[in-house]
Amino acid sequence: MTDRWSLGRRDFAWRAPTYLCIRMASAFSLCMVVKNEERCIARCLDSVRGLAGELIVVDTGSTDPTPRIAAEHGAEIIPFDFTRPDFAAARNLGLARARQKWILVLDADETLDGGSARTLRQLVALDRNEGYLLERHNHSSSTEAATRDYVVRLFPNRPDYRYRGRVHETIDASILAGGGGLQKTGVRIDHDFSSDADARRRKNRWYIEILKEEIAADPDDHSRLDFLAAEYHQLGMFDEACEIAERVAVMRPLDPKAHLFVGLYHFLHQRDIRRARTDFEQALKLRPGYPEAERFLLRVEEQENAYMSEHPISQQPPR
Repeated sequence: MTDRWSLGRRDFAWRAPTYLCIRMASAFSLCMVVKNEERCIARCLDSVRGLAGELIVVDTGSTDPTPRIAAEHGAEIIPFDFTRPDFAAARNLGLARARQKWILVLDADETLDGGSARTLRQLVALDRNEGYLLERHNHSSSTEAATRDYVVRLFPNRPDYRYRGRVHETIDASILAGGGGLQKTGVRIDHDFSSDADARRRKNRWYIEILKEEIAADPDDHSRLDFLAAEYHQLGMFDEACEIAERVAVMRPLDPKAHLFVGLYHFLHQRDIRRARTDFEQALKLRPGYPEAERFLLRVEEQENAYMSEHPISQQPPR
């Protein structure tokens, strides 16, 4: 077979011969966005071998063998011009090319846990209008414990279900707007991300600049502000993160989580326990019994009591 893929060309999509593609009753397309992922893409694609009915890889400008490796696994390679970075547009291009009834989204440094295959098949077979949150285990090094979060990665293939956001792209809102639900599952994916601190900081700064551009275009976009606060936090820029969190709390006055986050910045990073108390009390007022707010309000009270014991004449602990 003549290899039609050339790393120097970006004006066509390479499609593997049909005999290389795995067609099974799982009826889902794996959709990915990649760039220079030769280290891990084979492992990712191998994790869905025998499950995915279709492999779609949107390449944003690889200069390494990533496209060739993906093609050898039977993937359709779709070049994408990333001159103006837009991960949502890249992901949506892949979704538009998918032909199976369901979509599974993975990044190249993620793998589907082998023990989750049966559950994944069952969810697809149910064919409900749901976006499913998969349990992601994040590993940064062999010496650090994995962290866990939930991400929407399995959903019906519908033309109105599309990502938004140039970075930190999400599809949750379009699923909800389309009448779908969001449901947690026991399907597990493992994420082995880079432990290179300098690389992470460069990525944080790059994301901050893009998020600022998005917010300038739409100042009331809560989700972009949330992500901006998170990027500042990861860089240790806690005052900037707190300022954004306060802005979000004003925009979402009935959201207890927004007030909790502001309280955490006031308490943990600015040592302003008076304001932290107000924030945690507001979170509890909006959500009685909120465990995180109760726990930190107790810590505030412990610090207040400790200060009053040491300074009996004072009526108020200092900031």
